[in-house]
Amino acid sequence: MKKISWWQTEFSTGEAEAASAAISSGRLSQGPIVAEFENLLRDYLGVRNVIATTSGSDALLLSLWAAGVRPGDEVLVPNRTWIATAHSVLLLGAVPVIVDTDSDRPVISLVDLERKVSEKTRVVIPVHMNGRDAHIDEVIKFGDRYKLKVIEDAAQALGSRDLSGAFLGTKSLAGCFSLSVAKVISSGQGGFITSNDDEFATRLRRMRTHGVENVVEPGNWVQPGFNFRFTDVLASIGIEQLKKLDSRLNRLRQIHQKYQSGLASLTTVSLIDVHIGQGEIGPYIEVLCENRSALVAHLNDFGVETRIFYPDVDQADYLSRNSENSRSEKFGQDGLYLPSGPSLTDEQVDFVIDALSKFI
Repeated sequence: MKKISWWQTEFSTGEAEAASAAISSGRLSQGPIVAEFENLLRDYLGVRNVIATTSGSDALLLSLWAAGVRPGDEVLVPNRTWIATAHSVLLLGAVPVIVDTDSDRPVISLVDLERKVSEKTRVVIPVHMNGRDAHIDEVIKFGDRYKLKVIEDAAQALGSRDLSGAFLGTKSLAGCFSLSVAKVISSGQGGFITSNDDEFATRLRRMRTHGVENVVEPGNWVQPGFNFRFTDVLASIGIEQLKKLDSRLNRLRQIHQKYQSGLASLTTVSLIDVHIGQGEIGPYIEVLCENRSALVAHLNDFGVETRIFYPDVDQADYLSRNSENSRSEKFGQDGLYLPSGPSLTDEQVDFVIDALSKFI
């Protein structure tokens, strides 16, 4: 069998034609195709507003800025997340306060939130890692109790639901999603923000284009902003990808369940579970393994590509490490992504499981 890549998806049915049509239309920047994409996402997720932007990272930055985060403010972020969550806080001159995770799942700890909140805290960012519900209902209650705004990082959670059946990323002031390559659907780069607060959404749309909503007749400089605009070319790709979302989510469920069954008897790795039966689904197959470097080398010998987990946020020397976050350490040290993605075949999954069974 040829080498199995760690991430597998396809852009082979309609994306090139749609991008070509967008280019031929003469409206390459943010135009009617972006608006169509936003409307389709809005209807799918059942929210009042969707604001497309340049990346999931910029979705976080723009949301925090629009939420009024200023230099010196504190923002609670989990130790297990892509570093963009902390960087979006840092770029505004605010302070990311790093919160530990649950011991069994890499999502923000409600207990540690209570320890880390302070009079300087303005926002809390629960991150729905790999489609896992980061206690969103409880975090919203926590935010209400301390008068904090809640912004969901749902970059890895498009299509995943909580126990109530609601889509993750749709319950707070803002939900931030990514459309980068290794996601369920992708436009190459890009992201979007959801919000049910119309006033907040209007502010986001203005700030996306230097504080003005109408670039043809700006009238006056209403508020600060910058260039976070999406393009019709990328939106055209996104529309084609969105048509495949439900089938891809179904395939990801099948892949997860196949891995779950195949790994159950192995002692060398343990699956970091996603609660499929409760509505959760994420793009990746994640495991913990004590001898990670040896396992990576072993799988590489079989032509199986993997990715180690990125480091815990508190390993960044330039961030203030306010206290120990011991429960999240095992994820950063032992976490591994096995081959994942909606284009992965059953034969490939079986091959990976067989290779894992040969590791001693």
